[in-house]
Amino acid sequence: MAEADPFPANQNAAQAAREHQSETRRKRVRLALMTVVPILIVGAGLWYWFGSPGEVETDNAYIKQDIVSVAGEVNGLIVAVSVRENQQVKAGDVLFTIDPSSFKVAMQQADAQIANAQARVTALQADVGANAADLAGARDELSLAQANYSREKALMERGFNTRARMDAANFAVASARDKLNALDAEVAKAQAQLATGAQVPGVNPAIAAAQATRAKAVLDLQRTVIRAPASGRVTQVNRLQIGQMVFAGVPMLSVVRDDGARVEANFKETDLDRMRAGQPAEIRLDAYPGLRLKGHVDSIGAGTGSEFSVLPAQNATGNWVKVIQRVPVRIAIDEKTDRPLIAGLSAAVSVHVGKH
Repeated sequence: MAEADPFPANQNAAQAAREHQSETRRKRVRLALMTVVPILIVGAGLWYWFGSPGEVETDNAYIKQDIVSVAGEVNGLIVAVSVRENQQVKAGDVLFTIDPSSFKVAMQQADAQIANAQARVTALQADVGANAADLAGARDELSLAQANYSREKALMERGFNTRARMDAANFAVASARDKLNALDAEVAKAQAQLATGAQVPGVNPAIAAAQATRAKAVLDLQRTVIRAPASGRVTQVNRLQIGQMVFAGVPMLSVVRDDGARVEANFKETDLDRMRAGQPAEIRLDAYPGLRLKGHVDSIGAGTGSEFSVLPAQNATGNWVKVIQRVPVRIAIDEKTDRPLIAGLSAAVSVHVGKH
């Protein structure tokens, strides 16, 4: 037979102590779970309701930038090209030059027209002075003819004159009066040609017209040097070849502006109910997977994309199928990045619209 344990009471006490400690731990765990779990559930619900805003998202979005088409304002041949493809330029930098020869000749012709008009004015002024002197002489001749007529008439009344002498005196008066009227008309005509109008006071109209022609020639000469209208990157420079003809108004190259980069996101019409201008947005670009840009809703389009297409959809047919439309939403970019935002890059946009 095995030898009996000499201390059975001690073993029972140790076992009881271990069971009591285990029960105490289980009670504490149950109490902790009963306290913490409800708090976590309530906190998660509050965070979901108030702290986690609702979102609408689309990957039908693209980077947009302002592109300025540059065209010549005068006709002519290209004689110099000052830029290359994708070159960065500042507003006012020279892009290309048109042959200025014909415009310099036009300016010289305008100078000749001004000189001719000025000479004409000088001649008219001289004519007015000469006619004024002749007018004074004509008045004297008329006075003399009228005096002779008065004497002949007095002699005729006394019977010491003939009808022939009276007719001659009368004819002399009429001739002197006609000459005076003719000189008056000449002076008035010359003064009218020297007159100035209300549109160009103090300047003879012929001189003003010649000066306007010269100003147009100077402006056309200045327009032979085509400059960048804004800062940005030039593209489509391959259209510029020395010797190529430039026609006024026909675009020759484009400048992609540095400022004004934005995202045009096409959201489903069912996403617009909670979207408002000013809501924050996050922008992700396919070209730069790790890049996240902050932005906001700038504006919501005034029509769907199909409405502004060249051939809008016509649904007045018997086989009509309803299709969810897309509405362009302009997303402004709120932060700068050192990565180039190239026009046309694909993007994905998430707009935080809130829960309500």
